[in-house]
Amino acid sequence: MFQDKNTRIVLASRPSGRVKSDNFRVEHQPIPAPGKGEVLLKILFLSLDPYMRGRMDDAKSYAAPVAVGNVMEGGTVAEVIASNNDHYAAGDIVLSHSGWQSYAISDGKGLTRLDPKLAPVSTALGVLGMPGFTAYAGLLTIGRPQPGETVVVAAASGPVGSAVGQIARIKGARAVGIAGGPDKCAFIRNELGFDAAIDHRAPDFPEQLKQACPGGIDVYFENVGGPVWDAVFPLLNSFARIPVCGLISQYSGIAPSETDRLPGVMRAVLTKSLTIRGFIQREFVDQRPAFLQAMPEWLRAGQVKYREDIVDGLTNAPEAFMGLLEGRNFGKLIVRVA
Repeated sequence: MFQDKNTRIVLASRPSGRVKSDNFRVEHQPIPAPGKGEVLLKILFLSLDPYMRGRMDDAKSYAAPVAVGNVMEGGTVAEVIASNNDHYAAGDIVLSHSGWQSYAISDGKGLTRLDPKLAPVSTALGVLGMPGFTAYAGLLTIGRPQPGETVVVAAASGPVGSAVGQIARIKGARAVGIAGGPDKCAFIRNELGFDAAIDHRAPDFPEQLKQACPGGIDVYFENVGGPVWDAVFPLLNSFARIPVCGLISQYSGIAPSETDRLPGVMRAVLTKSLTIRGFIQREFVDQRPAFLQAMPEWLRAGQVKYREDIVDGLTNAPEAFMGLLEGRNFGKLIVRVA
């Protein structure tokens, strides 16, 4: 019905607490025409990622929020369908940051040409893209896993967590994954080769985690926060390293604690010589060449596997995104736009 229009999903209002469907608005506009030096992109795939929740709030952060009325931002894989740019031709497949829309204009800056013969182009949004690089750089730079150490990762069936555990295994460490539900736990244990998988929804989750880490935890890759952190914290060994990648359990607001836990955390930081460092993957851009060499080799050798959760139709993006924040996705969440 709207094939001759540019379908856009814009931020209609800022959420208070949980994201709701009325925080988004679907618009249909004429397909834009490329000007001098520009290309017209037809979006093929859109990446949905937890960081987008922060962009919906008007709060100080490492990146500016999406303005109300503007297109929701996000990474995309697109096809060049018209070009006035000497560096790109119609038919090129590119990685872009075009957001939640079916067409976009680009001046060519920030585009990366993809070769569909080397890997499915959707992997540029997952294991060979930002999530895979986040896992690689955060684990190896901050976590520094050593042979025989125990690495625990939250949200272990997701695109970042699954890569963290598999890279830890490649480096000779034990990988313990935390995920929600028996299916996800079976996947990370049986398909990805983790040494152990713990369901954080289990009533005895802290005890199961303790049994899976008899020698304590040397590296904890934090993606979740909340009760998962509470179970991990007592098991941290001296000199443990904690890369803090995300806190998805807190993105929609969190009830205030009845007690102030900061003194206890700081005491452990001091007495156990803990390293806790938050990071954004772009801080380690100098490591991208090494990542782009290592990860394809690991994929070809079967040392790293991945799973994609693909949703069809751009207008289904809001519902899929709300599910992501509640842990309903299974693997890298991608919307097939075209």
